[in-house]
Amino acid sequence: MKLSVKKTQLSEAPAIWLRRAGYTYIVDRSEDKESFVRRLSRDFYPRFHMYIEEKKDERTAEDMVTFNLHLDQKRPGYAGQSRHNAEYDGEVVEREMKRLESLITPDIFLA
Repeated sequence: MKLSVKKTQLSEAPAIWLRRAGYTYIVDRSEDKESFVRRLSRDFYPRFHMYIEEKKDERTAEDMVTFNLHLDQKRPGYAGQSRHNAEYDGEVVEREMKRLESLITPDIFLA
């Protein structure tokens, strides 16, 4: 599930904002990808897994941040396997996305 916001709607840099929201920075060494996770228990799985993409909106020239969230249910089952059991939508993922949306500053401009 994806959420795109203006960078100005975040109170700080996206990585710091995610840390304050309970996420931990990780690096997937096999693919050299950076991401963030939030555990649902003391175990490593299940966990929310978040990727961040920053880019400029071509229409408005505003800096945008896209949060790409899914729920990892368990780690890959076989050595060398990169796929895992993940949910990209559903009640749990939607509830977490709503929680994150509540932490975003509304895009309100006062005259």
